[in-house]
Amino acid sequence: MDTLEPQGHGTVADILTSEVANARQRIHRTELALQRTEEMLAESLALRNRIRTAVEAADRLVKIDPPSFEGRRAG
Repeated sequence: MDTLEPQGHGTVADILTSEVANARQRIHRTELALQRTEEMLAESLALRNRIRTAVEAADRLVKIDPPSFEGRRAG
C-alpha cells in the first residue's frame, strides 16, 4: 500500500479519537450530575434547617403553653 500511514493505523487513530470524545462526554455528564447533586444537597440542608427551626419553635410553644398543644405532638 502506498499511504501516508502504515496499514491499519488510521483505523486505530480513529478509534482512539472516538474513545477520547466519548470519555470527554462522560466527564461532562458527570460534572453536570455533580453540580445537580450539590444543588440538591444545598436544598436539602436548607429544608432541614427550616424543619429544625419549626420543631424548635413548636417545642418552645409547648413549654410556654402546654395545654394549647396537647395531643398534637408525640414525644
